[in-house]
Amino acid sequence: MARLPILVAPDPRLKVKARPVEKVDEPLRRLMDDMLETMYAAPGIGLAAPQVGVDKRVLVIDIAKDGDPKTPLRMANPQLLWVSDDDAVYEEGCLSVPEQYADVTRPARIRVRFLDHQNEIRELDADGLLATVVQHEMDHLDGILFIDHLSNLKRNMILRKLSKSRKPLVGA
Repeated sequence: MARLPILVAPDPRLKVKARPVEKVDEPLRRLMDDMLETMYAAPGIGLAAPQVGVDKRVLVIDIAKDGDPKTPLRMANPQLLWVSDDDAVYEEGCLSVPEQYADVTRPARIRVRFLDHQNEIRELDADGLLATVVQHEMDHLDGILFIDHLSNLKRNMILRKLSKSRKPLVGA
C-alpha cells in the first residue's frame, strides 16, 4: 500500500465530475487500499478518489473511533436510492480543506447502493455520522466540496484562509 498526495482547495481537479468504474478489479482494489492508508494517516474518516487526483467514482470511509477496531467501507459507483425528509446538521471538515470546519445540513438518513471491494452490489442504510460522511464523500465525486453548501461569504472566507496558508515563505 502507498500513501497518496491529497489535493487541497482551490485545486481545479477537485471540481471535476468523476467517471463511473466498469468493475472493481485488482488495480481498483489497490487504489481503495491506498486511499484507506492515506485517509488513516491524514487522519480522516472519509476520502474520495478525486481528492487524490483520480477521476473515478470511488470512495472509502471509516468512522470507527480511536481505539475501536477499524471498520473500513470501500464503495465504487455509489448511488443514493433514498434520503429522509428530516435533516441533520453536522460540523464538517475535509482533508482537501484543511483546518476549516462549518455546519452543513444534509438528510439525516439515507440508503445507498454501491459496488464493494469484491465487485458485489451492496445496499447500505445509514444514519447519523455515517449518513453525513457518505453524502460528503459522494459530493466529491460530483466536484462539490462541503464549503459549496455554505453562503458565498463563508465559502470565500475559508478559501481566502486556504490561499494565505499556501503562500510560500519569502526566501524559501
